[in-house]
Amino acid sequence: MTQDELKTLVGQAALKYVVPGEIIGVGTGSTVNKFIDALATMKDQIKGAVSSSMASTERLRALGIPVFDANAVAGLAVYVDGADEIDGQGHMVKGGGAALTREKIVAAQSRQFVCIADESKKVEALGAFPLPVEVIPMASARIMRQFAALGGTATLRLKDGAPLVTDNGQHILDVRGLRITDPLAFESEVNQWPGVVTVGVFAHQKAHVCLLGTATGVLTLTY
Repeated sequence: MTQDELKTLVGQAALKYVVPGEIIGVGTGSTVNKFIDALATMKDQIKGAVSSSMASTERLRALGIPVFDANAVAGLAVYVDGADEIDGQGHMVKGGGAALTREKIVAAQSRQFVCIADESKKVEALGAFPLPVEVIPMASARIMRQFAALGGTATLRLKDGAPLVTDNGQHILDVRGLRITDPLAFESEVNQWPGVVTVGVFAHQKAHVCLLGTATGVLTLTY
């Protein structure tokens, strides 16, 4: 199967984790788009969704699924989102789509995190994928130097030749050259750096389940 077909497969497989009558947490990205399309087939069975990005909100509403503000919802039964990398403990790197801060907020509201991904995202240790970090623009250069001290090379993410601006009005640094062997400690440390909004390591909000698309079908991993 192609990567696109694998994404469709895991997007459909995630429907079994949707709790009828509940509001569903929905992430961002190409794999999640497949889940949103599948979710539309049972939209009459759910109250709606809390979304982690403007792009996902637009897609949900276009399919007739109500979208709620996160502040209006006390808790979510499940959050379904993709990952750029996931290790053997359910720790992830996320943020390739620049929605990492809102993704982490919705994940923190949810009792269960279901990660949907194709098998290329499964890694032994996090760090091969450039690590996204959302930052306040005035702190960018100093944070780049802090990553350099850890052996990483941080670059400002651009869009159409200008700094990409997130849904929160901030910038993204992508950090290469890291091998993250203790994701919990790394996430805790970097999140304390002044000017960091969110680091794209999801260890405190890790996956509980990963639906991994493989050539032989969907592999269910639990953590």
